[in-house]
Amino acid sequence: MRRHLDLLPRLLLRRHIHRRSKTASSPPLPPPPNPPRPPQKPEPVAIHGETWQDNYAWMGSLSDAAAMRHMDVHMEAEEKYAEACLAAAGADRLARKLQLEMASRLASDACTPPARWGPWLYYRRADEGKQYPVLCRRSAALHGEFISYSDPSAGFDFTAGKRIEQKLVDYNKEAERFGGYSYEELSEVSPDHRFIAYTMYDKDKDSFTLLVRDLVTGTLCDKPRADRVSNISWAMDGKALVYVVTNEDRRPYRLFCSIIGSNKDDILILEEPGENIYLNIRHTKDFRFITLNVFSDTHSKVYLIKASDPLSRMILVWEGESQVHCIVEHHHGRLYLFTDAAREGVRVNSHYLMQSDAESPGPKSWKNVFLEEPGIILEDVDFCSTHMVLILRQGRKLRLCSVNLPLPENIHVPAHLSDFHPFELPLPNHVCQILSGPNYDYQSSTMRFTISSPVMPDAVVDYNLLNGKWKIVQQQNMLHERTKVLYGNAFASSMGKLSSDGADLSSQDLGDCDWNELSDYYACEHYDVPSKDGVLIPLTLVYSRKHKREGNPGLLHGHGAYGEILDKRWRSELKSLLDRGWVIAYADVRGGGGYGKEWHRDGARTKKMNSIYDFVSCGEFLLEKGIIQENKLAGWGYSAGGLLVPSAINTRPDLFRAAVLKVPFLDVCNTLLHPILPLTAIDYEEFGFPVDHEEFLAIKTYSPYDNIQKDVPYPAVFVTSSFNTRFGVWEAAKWVAKVRELTQYDPERPVILNLTTDVVEESKYLETKELATETAFLIKMVNDT
Repeated sequence: MRRHLDLLPRLLLRRHIHRRSKTASSPPLPPPPNPPRPPQKPEPVAIHGETWQDNYAWMGSLSDAAAMRHMDVHMEAEEKYAEACLAAAGADRLARKLQLEMASRLASDACTPPARWGPWLYYRRADEGKQYPVLCRRSAALHGEFISYSDPSAGFDFTAGKRIEQKLVDYNKEAERFGGYSYEELSEVSPDHRFIAYTMYDKDKDSFTLLVRDLVTGTLCDKPRADRVSNISWAMDGKALVYVVTNEDRRPYRLFCSIIGSNKDDILILEEPGENIYLNIRHTKDFRFITLNVFSDTHSKVYLIKASDPLSRMILVWEGESQVHCIVEHHHGRLYLFTDAAREGVRVNSHYLMQSDAESPGPKSWKNVFLEEPGIILEDVDFCSTHMVLILRQGRKLRLCSVNLPLPENIHVPAHLSDFHPFELPLPNHVCQILSGPNYDYQSSTMRFTISSPVMPDAVVDYNLLNGKWKIVQQQNMLHERTKVLYGNAFASSMGKLSSDGADLSSQDLGDCDWNELSDYYACEHYDVPSKDGVLIPLTLVYSRKHKREGNPGLLHGHGAYGEILDKRWRSELKSLLDRGWVIAYADVRGGGGYGKEWHRDGARTKKMNSIYDFVSCGEFLLEKGIIQENKLAGWGYSAGGLLVPSAINTRPDLFRAAVLKVPFLDVCNTLLHPILPLTAIDYEEFGFPVDHEEFLAIKTYSPYDNIQKDVPYPAVFVTSSFNTRFGVWEAAKWVAKVRELTQYDPERPVILNLTTDVVEESKYLETKELATETAFLIKMVNDT
């Protein structure tokens, strides 16, 4: 897409316009404006014997200069209309107030918690007044008494006469090299800690460029230098780098090996010419092997490459059907395979773990490690030299447990998990997500995880797997109350060190502490809601105990695609709604993740309408039970969730009073038939293949753009999009124009298109401004009814 954007200079360069401040006397609100009316240029679309007209197809004609000039004019009109609508509702004034609220609560940690790897502590920190962070390290042994999780750069080496900290990559300087942008996708330090390989987004080339920096001299290596790099992995103990390059359609298809310091050209190891074959590499955590995953629309294969000799013959260790997830790890002569592939041709409902002898690997050599246990889903697994750590789900409950490695020889696999005597690691209540941390140091028995809850700011936790003790190493302070020890009773002696955003816990030994939940202030409740076909849909509610009453306004979140888990983490911006009496609800509809593969499949392709019925049923439940007052329910969807919410609005426009759609997928049928941006097989597996007649009919049934009801009042909708998003701004512009064209016009329920800045440009100011504007829109559209 981006290579066509030179036709849109004004659109790409446009930035958020600061709205003029009102006088202290608060003059009367201006009248609601009339919405823009873009020209209709009907173009026929025909397939399977059906033909229909698309009045706004021209908005996606990126190669048509005249159409893009019209689009530019139309976007300017949309921007003025958005400003006028927000001003007419008083949302612009409220947004400025909310922005001040949110800015003080946004995570402002100056540094990531240092991660130990061998003799070094690695971390990213921000320099005051600089836009981008700096990647740094310091010796873990040198002046250890100065090591601090909140200020790891503190300290001075008086012997050497220099600061303890070593700057590795200053991303502010990278921004100077790459035209003002500093967007890193990949970053890998070599196992000997001598080099760092990383990829930076080059706007001019519209691709990621590979760089290698010598960490001793601080200079960039002459090679490798490559564009369109999608994966990197170190080999030969840091003396070689293996990387994957994509073609112009962004398909990873070539595998290279570069010898660091050599003047010879990089060696092409493999090239896959087939247009539906994709390559992906990663190294095992002990750096003994590099795994090469080869995916196509017919099969998946995993090859093993010796890291000590990356040019030697690669070995096929596993093969299966297409579109499966598979990761191979190595531990003391054993290979472990984490996958969701079918077993003997039978589809499975969750991931499982297998093992094989590393000396004689092959597709037929794998054995299951654990017996399948009903109701238990293995979500993830991580390894270190002494343990494997399993993330398990039983219904809504998440578990984190460790198993000693190597596995006992007297236990024949497959066996019950209980046979391995797993140790249950402590977790707080209402955990909704557990993510494995970087855990670079394979030899360390301390592993890091991020623990999330709807009523607790994310906690970065170190677990000592040898004794089960744990410590919160970073967590945001949301309450700013001196009377509450926000970092656990174990750290009461450190109260003098507490800042407004974090705690200095470095002086404490790894020991048990208290979870810093907000449950005293905010409640979390769970319900099972019957959908249209009787299937029970998990619904999670969060509300302020102080402001809860009958008939609160409410915001219903949903996603329901790609088997991805709905984000139910505590988010600081939602506090502004919670403290104004709003109920925040999360509907785990089918098509999403967390409840097995069948749950995902039951909301994909021809069954996508299940997701939409689930979301509508959850909205109806909230109103019927009096949890949310009628005419005060709003919806919120992001990306593929931006398909779910407008589809639900098409189904029940009277159910919602307002909605926020962020970079939504709206024109499903046209996008799948004639993609402007490259789509993958995974996209078609998720939404359907329109060349198949049955799936085409299903797509036409749920596509938001194709099912807008005529002459019916619709809720107020705030649609946010950008040119550098997966779903182009033309989709949002087309949907907004068609809603205004077909539905019953109501100036009190505006449909607004909000064009944001370039997504690769990070800014806390713009982040809070965007969140504040969306929140103000919801409050004004719902509370003022």
